[in-house]
Amino acid sequence: MQIQKSFTTHDTGTLYLVGTPIGNLSDMSSRALEVLQEVDVIAAEDTRHTQLLLNYFDIKNNKTSLHEHNWQEKAPELVQELLAGKSIAQVSDAGLPSISDPGKELVAQAIEANVPVVPIPGASAGITALIASGLVPQPFYFHGFLPRKKQEQAQALQDLSWRPETMIFYEAPHRLKKTLQNLVEVLGEKRRVVLARELTKRYEEFLRGTAVEAVQWAEENDIRGEFVLLVEGRSDGSGVPPKAVADTTDTSAANPEEAVQALIDQGLKPNAAIKQVAKENGLNRQDLYKSYHHIEEENG
Repeated sequence: MQIQKSFTTHDTGTLYLVGTPIGNLSDMSSRALEVLQEVDVIAAEDTRHTQLLLNYFDIKNNKTSLHEHNWQEKAPELVQELLAGKSIAQVSDAGLPSISDPGKELVAQAIEANVPVVPIPGASAGITALIASGLVPQPFYFHGFLPRKKQEQAQALQDLSWRPETMIFYEAPHRLKKTLQNLVEVLGEKRRVVLARELTKRYEEFLRGTAVEAVQWAEENDIRGEFVLLVEGRSDGSGVPPKAVADTTDTSAANPEEAVQALIDQGLKPNAAIKQVAKENGLNRQDLYKSYHHIEEENG
């Protein structure tokens, strides 16, 4: 087991993971400022964005870029600088590095090289929104950004639909409405949600209601700002992972409709249950859908 003691003297440099404000610059900690002033290099997700922060606090240290498009080449170079004794502070555009932002690759490589990694705490949009959401704050499940494509996103939501914890997502303004529509389709209209935007800024706003009310708001308003989307967990006490449902439910019952209902009772959505029963019994999914919902063929 590798043991790191941050207060021990090392022959290498140190990688500092520095939390930066998610909006209000007054949230910058004195310790974070001290680190940024003293390190040899600041590795930034976007050097132009970080320069605005540095200018505000009159910090003139060297900068370099480290983001999702260049980390494969850049991270090893930075590790070599750390091994040569240089200290590096990594920052994202806002919040904590590695949380839905670049960072984890450099951290992993630094640890592999036995370079000390020191976190400098700061704001996190997800936790900031959670404590003011009014939803159950713990336990919670942090997911970050959902897939962008509709079907992939729907599947991701379906996979999460059983979770009893409050769920935390991030979403861009131009994708919010479609994500909310998907959420209604998969989790239902009545699931409680909270939208938090412009956190810590002048126009900070929390919107609380049901999933269908959130869709209605998104359809009637101009959507601006980055959003934290918080979703109430499954509250009926039957939170069971889909795999566990499949493993414990007999879907080969003589009556396929009963098999479908058994899966639904244990947490699956109707369409997912119908698909599973049809597949495992060699049935036509559309025919099973019609028989389960008592839809009669119209002649003529």
